[in-house]
Amino acid sequence: YRSLEEVRATTVGGAAGRVVRLADVADVQWGYAEQAHVTRVDGHRAVFITALARAGTNVMDVRDGVMAAADAFAAELPPTIALEKGFDQAANVEHRLGSLGFDFVLAILLVLVTLLPLGLRAATIVMVSIPLSLAIGVTLLNATGFTINQLTIVGMVIALGLLVDDSIVVIENIARWLREGKGREEAAIGATQQIVTAVLGCTATLVFAFVPILMLPGSAGVFIRSLPMAVVYTILASLVISLTIVPFLAAFALKEEDEHGNVFLRGLNRLIELSYGKWLHAALARPKTTVAASLGLFVASLGLVPAIGFSLFPKAGIPQYLVQIDAPDGATMATTDSAVRFVERTLVGRPEVTKVFANVGRSNPLVYYNVLPRYERSSVGELFVLTTRQSPARTAVLLDSLRDVFEAYPGARIKLKEFEQGLPLEAPIAMRVVGEDLDTLRAVAARVEAAMRSVEGTRQVENPLKVPRTDLRVRLDAEKAGLLGIPPAEVDRTVRLAVAGLQLGKFRAPDGQDYDLTVRLPRGAAPTAQSLDRVHVQAVTGAQVPLSQVASLGFETSPALIQHFQAERTVLLTSEVRTGYNTDRVTKVILDRLDTLSLPAGYRIQPAGEIESREESFSGLGAAALVSIFGILAILVLEFGTFKGTIIVASVIPLGIVGGLVFLWLTGYTLSFMAVVGFIALIGIEIKNSILLVDFTNQ
Repeated sequence: YRSLEEVRATTVGGAAGRVVRLADVADVQWGYAEQAHVTRVDGHRAVFITALARAGTNVMDVRDGVMAAADAFAAELPPTIALEKGFDQAANVEHRLGSLGFDFVLAILLVLVTLLPLGLRAATIVMVSIPLSLAIGVTLLNATGFTINQLTIVGMVIALGLLVDDSIVVIENIARWLREGKGREEAAIGATQQIVTAVLGCTATLVFAFVPILMLPGSAGVFIRSLPMAVVYTILASLVISLTIVPFLAAFALKEEDEHGNVFLRGLNRLIELSYGKWLHAALARPKTTVAASLGLFVASLGLVPAIGFSLFPKAGIPQYLVQIDAPDGATMATTDSAVRFVERTLVGRPEVTKVFANVGRSNPLVYYNVLPRYERSSVGELFVLTTRQSPARTAVLLDSLRDVFEAYPGARIKLKEFEQGLPLEAPIAMRVVGEDLDTLRAVAARVEAAMRSVEGTRQVENPLKVPRTDLRVRLDAEKAGLLGIPPAEVDRTVRLAVAGLQLGKFRAPDGQDYDLTVRLPRGAAPTAQSLDRVHVQAVTGAQVPLSQVASLGFETSPALIQHFQAERTVLLTSEVRTGYNTDRVTKVILDRLDTLSLPAGYRIQPAGEIESREESFSGLGAAALVSIFGILAILVLEFGTFKGTIIVASVIPLGIVGGLVFLWLTGYTLSFMAVVGFIALIGIEIKNSILLVDFTNQ
């Protein structure tokens, strides 16, 4: 069809020699489709336009191009329409890069301060190794298919604390040779040759320390692999620079010094003699007591692990949040929109909130890599909220106050979600009830929900089977319909025509745009059960039979959601964790209470959420850790030729763990994935320092 007149002139029947056209029995006109998605920005109607960067492109370059095109388009808009730039992922990337830049400057300043005893020239040479190592590391990342992202930036921040070690060791030994009266060229070559084996061993052990993370299997390994690769590439680059560039620069830049060094070195040696030296002599005088005390501290520190608790990945730390709204199943767009507007009114008045993007009937477009858009449904709403950057403490206060307001809303379930690092996760705490019968599952799920709610620290406990769905069922009397010559398919078609309408064709406008031709019975704004009272069904004879003669209407309940996990029928109950409570400890309390429940035969409860994700992510860590341990031991044996030296070097690891656990406990952080990475780097540094000390002592 190309015009409304063609549609109106369509022949739909005939009788008594007269043609019946569509215009004789129907009103043909333009109309709007039922609204399935409403979007607003700060309470004003809007249309969202999103752009994704292609794989392998620079997100900053893409952003600049998009913004330039948007500015050009905005100049053509009428005064009543404004083009606002809302979300910019490149800004988060720039913030991360800015943090790396700050750490880079801080690392250079620390090198400058700590190397003052060796002189400004030595400090300058070591500082040169920092940008060179990072540049080579970035080049190697690009050559092997990795990009600069949040994880590689974190890896480089970790590497900043490691990459100067080799250069410091080399430059310090060269400076020592110079103080002993050696020439600059002789000192550069001889001092480097003296410790080259130790430096190689140090770097090799550090690389092997990151093997467990490099070998993580599955999606967790793919997700995190760029972090250890950034560390390994940068450390290997620093090794090459420390054995080539640093001695070369030292041979030309360093000058011969007094055998006692400059004033900073003399002061440092004096400080060591008065503090560390006394403690060292006291420890050496009582070796058994020292070893026993060290072991006692290590064992005691392990007792802090339950108090510290575990977690998987930390919060993203970005000033952006999602508010997810779920109205009762079957709720209209108006009902959901009312809940969304309530959230908008709550947020827009907050001074910390800079912009609010609202969606009704659909979730927000993709704005974070591990939060995928949800399904499209009239009972779903979602808001994307931008705020000013604040401290973690102030952020927690803001979010808790908002959650208290949202939980008091009676007409929908409103959840405020923080973005987190890592793989997608349903909720921090989740319990999966597995069984076959839906009624039994609902009963068991209700008991699990009650147990979860009774545990202190849980909030927003959700049970998808708690409230069943109410359906309107059209029950067909098959015998009566058969006697009247009415096929069941005709009843289905007629009911759909009355309730939703049927799409029977396409209309092409003069501009080439296609529109659906929808046929439906006259009704108000929304269909009701009474609408079916006026419906007639056509029999094969052409007779029109009232629907009420062959079918009856009735309400019935059905599950709001049927879930399956690994081909088994399940129900997933989730819970958030209140601020100040540890997810791992709250989960353990819940599991202890669930163990007391008596379940019907064939039904079981499986922990999901963060605890399941942690087990899956680190399931292959054991074998990789063994490879790492044996690799480090092999390097140490080759380095020293005896097991005694290997044991001496490895004996420092427990002491480093003591310090790490104590400070995690004091600062309130948990044993998360990032803490594990920190411990790996710490162990590498410990072994590195011990190798240098033992190797120098042996020489």
